[in-house]
Amino acid sequence: MAKNSSSKKTGGGFGFVGGLTLLFIGLKLCKVINWSWIWVISPIWITVALVIGLFILGMIIGYFSK
Repeated sequence: MAKNSSSKKTGGGFGFVGGLTLLFIGLKLCKVINWSWIWVISPIWITVALVIGLFILGMIIGYFSK
């Protein structure tokens, strides 16, 4: 039975982090919040830091489990 190509799901669109970042940017530009820009874009850099940290942790665990 062949799969229908129209039933494929794509990974496009915004996720939670993207939506939260857009919300923070909108609130900053409308002057609802008076945060530094580093905190406005914090959902992005916190996510990147967590991914890098988990990668490093996995490398350390992989190295010592040999």
